[in-house]
Amino acid sequence: MPAQLPALAGHRSDALARRLSDEFANVSPDAVHRCVADVQARMSHLGLEPTPHRVERMAREHLTGMLKSEPPSGRLPGGADG
Repeated sequence: MPAQLPALAGHRSDALARRLSDEFANVSPDAVHRCVADVQARMSHLGLEPTPHRVERMAREHLTGMLKSEPPSGRLPGGADG
């Protein structure tokens, strides 16, 4: 099980990570949890309050970028061979 997300307490952080995991099924749940935790840490480091809405929005943007930056061959089942 992924580590507890520090800035968002309890069920909020778990619900956020689950919601994003459902939305980004092509990304491993552990990677989604790490992404959310990284966004929270960056926001805190920059002095921004990591509210659930902000964290979700920024994590969604990051995960979308990850998927769009994947080469086309990585999107096909079985890779470039088919």
